[in-house]
Amino acid sequence: MYVEYIERCTMEAFLDCHIHAFRHLGGVPAEILYDNMKNVVISRQDGKVNFNIEFLHFAHHYGFTPKACPPYSPWVKGKVERPMDYIRERFWRGYAFTTLETLNRDMRRWLDETANRRVHGTHHLPIGERWQQEIPVLGKLPTADYDTSQKVYRAVYKDCQISYNTNRYLIPHHLVGKKVLLKIKNGVIRIFHDHDFVISYQEAAGRHELVGNRLFYEQLRRDQEQLGRKYGRAKGKATRGLVSGSLFPQVDKRPLTEYVSPAAGSTQTGDSGPAKHGP
Repeated sequence: MYVEYIERCTMEAFLDCHIHAFRHLGGVPAEILYDNMKNVVISRQDGKVNFNIEFLHFAHHYGFTPKACPPYSPWVKGKVERPMDYIRERFWRGYAFTTLETLNRDMRRWLDETANRRVHGTHHLPIGERWQQEIPVLGKLPTADYDTSQKVYRAVYKDCQISYNTNRYLIPHHLVGKKVLLKIKNGVIRIFHDHDFVISYQEAAGRHELVGNRLFYEQLRRDQEQLGRKYGRAKGKATRGLVSGSLFPQVDKRPLTEYVSPAAGSTQTGDSGPAKHGP
């Protein structure tokens, strides 16, 4: 048996508890039975279960099949619910703690020294001994844990900033106009562009704060000055097209009337007027 206490059952905490349990139990079962909590079941349509997409990715990563109980049918998973009464009466009643870390440490000690040493009424073996027989048939743990961080995309503004939870974070200027991926876990924001890690920040505690390295602004200013020197208006043919944004040359325009007289083929001789031609 594995038990872990958490403050809030967020998706991140829910999946982390699975990972901790798999490590403690030494493998992954082929199937896991759940009730209809939103972290697992989004909805039901015509008797079909619509699982949470993130949870399905997690189940695929660890190689188990999730099963959902029918609604309002607690007896379907009675063997899971029954240990809760045992824990409540044998551990929780009269227990006092100051921190969550202390609570989980005391719980693990109680599991090792009491709960998992008791003889089970079904197979008549100590629970810990029986579990050792189950470990060889469990699925193996993957080489890398599933990334349980919260993931959101944000666009990088022209001022080299992104917005998250009312706060702004500075980003290198070469990412302006692009989308970056934020992975948030344990108060740390890790920022990625495609598969490349960009920078990490401690999540701001307040609201409407600006967090980041202002050297990004200095880098932006230096690059703008360099572009101005390299592609300025005083440059010659080597920069043609880079200044105007076009490879078409700029030419002067004249009115068509300036070309009418030469096009007519007439000539002039001194001050005597137009020349005359005999028969």
